[in-house]
Amino acid sequence: MGKIKRVGFIGIGVMGKSMSRNLMQAGFELDVYTRTKAKAQELVDAGAVWHDTPASLAQATDVVITMVGYPSDVQEVYFGDNGILQHAKSGTYVIDMTTSKPALAEEIHAEAKNKGIFALDAPVSGGDVGARNGKLAIMVGGDEEAFQAVLPVFETMGENIIRQGPAGFGQHTKLINQVTIASNMVGVCEAIAYAEHAGMDPTKVLQSITTGAAGSFSLSNLAPRMIKGDYDPGFYVKHFIKDMKLALEAAKEMDMMTPGLELSLSLYERLAANGDEDLGTQALIKLFTKKA
Repeated sequence: MGKIKRVGFIGIGVMGKSMSRNLMQAGFELDVYTRTKAKAQELVDAGAVWHDTPASLAQATDVVITMVGYPSDVQEVYFGDNGILQHAKSGTYVIDMTTSKPALAEEIHAEAKNKGIFALDAPVSGGDVGARNGKLAIMVGGDEEAFQAVLPVFETMGENIIRQGPAGFGQHTKLINQVTIASNMVGVCEAIAYAEHAGMDPTKVLQSITTGAAGSFSLSNLAPRMIKGDYDPGFYVKHFIKDMKLALEAAKEMDMMTPGLELSLSLYERLAANGDEDLGTQALIKLFTKKA
């Protein structure tokens, strides 16, 4: 296929809107579809082309990017009657950036190959800030040739872009990322709670510990939001629960122990049961501090 000009984006959420905007600013013609059209209106007003179905979008574009909620949504948008694989032209590149099941990524890749379509799984990390600034970490599974072909597209959205291996390896890498964050978020909450219970200024404590061995993205970027009581979602509690369950399922299939993951999942499920599933993941602090 020649030079990529038109990129379709399915799923205009917190992350998808910023990623789509970056694609437009880089000069790609953008086509969009999302279940709630109002979420895409800002992009349409800026020149994006709206489609009423994934099928219509897939027929019109060189590259189709999906970033939807759950594996069931991925299944529907790729394999449904109005789905991508039924309607995309031969030679199209399809990229699922949803955090989903590695086995589903393998299934999409196999079916796409049968139709002359190139499929990659490419989940991301970096939250709303990384999406807005085009500095996401992008973890890719799929064929090297397809990866190289769409690298200019990835480069508009991220800066740490690594092909990890064959189909499914991008998803495995993202689940490994979530396993790492899961225990870390518990530690960040405990650290802030400790500082507050000791009568200290947690913001000042952060100045000392973020640059040392305890440093992490969550400590530098989410802990300040926790202290301010800012729970706006960069990444939803409900989606993190979904990711942790996917990681736990994969870990059990490999017969490995994940005590940190299991503890974090139980705490986030408790948070969700309190009615906070639509808050950002930093809202976990609410279980640890009285004033939150």
